[in-house]
Amino acid sequence: MQKLSNRIEAIQESATLAMAAKAREFKSRGIDVINLSLGEPDFKTPQHICEAAKQAIDSGNYFTYPPVAGYQDLREALAAKYNKENNVPYKAENIVVSNGAKQSIANAMLALLNPGDEVVVFSPYWVSYDALVRLAEATPVLVHGSIDNDFKVTAQQLAQAITPKTKAIIFSSPCNPTGSVFSKAELKAIADVVLQHANLLVIADEIYEHINFTGDQTSIASFPGMFERTITVNGFAKGYAMTGWRVGYIAAPKWIADGCNKVQGQITSANSSIAQRAALAAITGDQQPTLKMVDAYKERREIVYQLLKEIPGVKANYPEGAFYFFPDVSSFFGKSFEGKKINNADELCLYLLEQAHVSLVSGGAFGDPNCIRLSYAASEKDLREAMKRMKHALTQLQ
Repeated sequence: MQKLSNRIEAIQESATLAMAAKAREFKSRGIDVINLSLGEPDFKTPQHICEAAKQAIDSGNYFTYPPVAGYQDLREALAAKYNKENNVPYKAENIVVSNGAKQSIANAMLALLNPGDEVVVFSPYWVSYDALVRLAEATPVLVHGSIDNDFKVTAQQLAQAITPKTKAIIFSSPCNPTGSVFSKAELKAIADVVLQHANLLVIADEIYEHINFTGDQTSIASFPGMFERTITVNGFAKGYAMTGWRVGYIAAPKWIADGCNKVQGQITSANSSIAQRAALAAITGDQQPTLKMVDAYKERREIVYQLLKEIPGVKANYPEGAFYFFPDVSSFFGKSFEGKKINNADELCLYLLEQAHVSLVSGGAFGDPNCIRLSYAASEKDLREAMKRMKHALTQLQ
């Protein structure tokens, strides 16, 4: 019997994409589904970014293969942004532009990891971290943050998880799926642990940096000694509503950037020439559209938080960034509806899709099977209706 490779057998299908597919299936049958499963802004890409792409097409200058690592002017602009805003002295040579932050992480994993290496994954985690570590034939070591600490892993927990096999740690801040944001003091404590171990690297996912309600976005690479130890991951999908444009990047020590460039050169070559011109306009142009989006997310956070508190049995923390809630729903496990028992978060999400017509994602895919992920990147009208439907459906469980 023919089989797929062991590395493919070792990973799961993306749970967020799988749930979005189920929601589309329901919609195709004429069912009014409110989709809160995908981490995708409901805003359109700002007009000045779209105009830059149109101008690039009309110029006739961007029809050939771009440099693998990205256009020089874009890489210089990204480095300048990190110098100015994040206090990290990156240069263009430290930047590799890829087809989304997901490819950026994959490039780093493939460039750095060997079979037998371990990667400490702060949990709850974005679904692809675990899969990408496994795809690189290394071993993910999950360290769990609790809801009582806003799901944040502590420096002490990290120190206890490190072994001689540990090659890297990976986390996001602001975090997908929890919305948690590591403070400067918390990141400093993590950096201090990392610096005690020669050759230990950090993959810091900052894709949600613009959607941060604390007013303090700290890059771990900015601490003394951490520039050489950190692969910073970022992109344009979330802060600029550019999910479909597929532009992400890493900023890292040159030897790592060169390795990622080599990986990318053999897999996808470069990012789209036109998307890169749009990205340059995003990073160097008017930031007001992004700020307006963030204000809207902040308002939606308040609405959803208050409505979640009105649902008996739901335990939610107060996220400080991104656009997610990650409530603990374990109080509903063991309850039934019309004789059908809900045993876990997977079954609860399916129940809510079938009975409330609200699409969510089980927390098991993110490392915490007691929770579900809810994206509030949706209209206020849809969010209020979704919370109403969820409350009704959950109170039906006995």
